[in-house]
Amino acid sequence: MLLLRYTASPDAIAEHIPGHVDYLERHHGTGTFLASGQTVPAEDGGAIVARGVDRRRIAEIIAEDPFVRAGLAAYEIVTIDAARVHPDLAEPPAEGRTS
Repeated sequence: MLLLRYTASPDAIAEHIPGHVDYLERHHGTGTFLASGQTVPAEDGGAIVARGVDRRRIAEIIAEDPFVRAGLAAYEIVTIDAARVHPDLAEPPAEGRTS
């Protein structure tokens, strides 16, 4: 689980939204991001459910986020050791496969 917290004004965030959306789409496309969206209230930030990569790689991925690159947001990485997983989520994404 990736928790995104804004550290800048909404106006500063707004100009980087298109790049952030491209970033999200790229990682959703690889299967690394399973779900993403804004928090409620939206001014706080957002959250992403990710899978199939280790902590080192996820740190590299979040460093690519335009919000982070511009110094407008920071992520908290919360690792979950899932005891139960829906069958649709059981297959790792291509990036995370070892075979």
